[in-house]
Amino acid sequence: MEPILQVALDFVDLPRALKVATESIGGGADWIEAGTPLIKSIGLESVRELRKRFPEHLIVADMKTMDVGRAEVEIAAKAGASIISIMAAASDSTIKDAIRAANNYGARIMVDLLGVPSIVKRAKEVEKFGADYLGIHISIDEQMKGKISFEIVKKLSQATNLPIAVAGGINSETVVDAINAGASVIIVGGAITKAENAKIATRKIKKAMQTGKKIPTKLYKRVSEDGVKEILFLVSTANISDAMHREGDVKRVSPVFPGIKMVGTAFTVRTYPGDWAKPVEAVDLANEGDVIVIDAGGVGPAVWGELATNSCIAKKIAGVVIDGAIRDTGEIRKLKFPAFAKIITPTAGEPKGFGELNVPVNIGGRKVFPGDWIVGDDDGVVVIPRKEVTEITNRAMDVLEKENRLRKEIKDGSTLSQITELLKWEKK
Repeated sequence: MEPILQVALDFVDLPRALKVATESIGGGADWIEAGTPLIKSIGLESVRELRKRFPEHLIVADMKTMDVGRAEVEIAAKAGASIISIMAAASDSTIKDAIRAANNYGARIMVDLLGVPSIVKRAKEVEKFGADYLGIHISIDEQMKGKISFEIVKKLSQATNLPIAVAGGINSETVVDAINAGASVIIVGGAITKAENAKIATRKIKKAMQTGKKIPTKLYKRVSEDGVKEILFLVSTANISDAMHREGDVKRVSPVFPGIKMVGTAFTVRTYPGDWAKPVEAVDLANEGDVIVIDAGGVGPAVWGELATNSCIAKKIAGVVIDGAIRDTGEIRKLKFPAFAKIITPTAGEPKGFGELNVPVNIGGRKVFPGDWIVGDDDGVVVIPRKEVTEITNRAMDVLEKENRLRKEIKDGSTLSQITELLKWEKK
């Protein structure tokens, strides 16, 4: 079968879903999916509305059913769904009952293999049950960890005769790899739904599918740890804080001048208030690209100034964060060196030599370990635990991409409150 493009409307509000559906159909989308978040938010009214608006298109209800297969398939089919998804992890009886119900109502069943340990084995089993499609879903949470592979698609295409639908991180470049691996249905979410113009984004993906040639995308590609630094320069500390569920910020520490952007791994310093010996020693020991993070007890006098800053510039240190005091800020501003501190004072301390280097420290209510990632800009500083940096970086970029779409809708004449249906989602 010729590869089919399915657009996943993973929104929580119907008007935005319908707007993107209209744009994507204009770009050549074949199937329209009422995504799981949309169904959980709006219910099957979302399927009814999609069927009403687009009577000629196949509508997929991504129910992800785990139980009461017959009942859920029946109500989805009656609402207008042509294909309903059932989880492969559901019991055999649930899947069989769902298939019988689908046959009764003229619908088809896509079995989603997400979370199944023995994918090929389970795929063969559900094929015997009478399923119509197999779904391979690289979950959003896995994508955020930089895991995108189509190897399992190849294995499935060799093991079963069912058409394979694949979702997860697909864009106008990776879609060619998915088809070459054996995918028959290409499910695209963010590459279309987060694009400023979903019609153009859909058209590019469709063209890549038809020609078999990759088309470069401006959309962000999920990265592994090796690529996080470049992305952290693109996102803001606000994006990162949102990605960390509004956590990670260093309290009471501010940039010493506007227009700062700082990204690097932490070289930590614990020092006695006003003792600038260890902070200066840290400059000699830190590596290029590190951020020196100083726990000075949150008080003065200054443990940092212009001369330490010049030393950092010579060593290509990325910046400094001080839970304490800094001075010579006028000169530091001229040098354009990223510096963040709690206190600005003209008074310097003395080099007594108390303290430790590269040990866990506490700054602004946040514990920082050596090697953690530090990002700073005009809004302040956030700390990303090293073990979580890949996932959080990808999630922060996801936040930025979604904001880009919202920004475009606001420019088109809407407001943030209207777009997000704010009154509807206020806590009752």
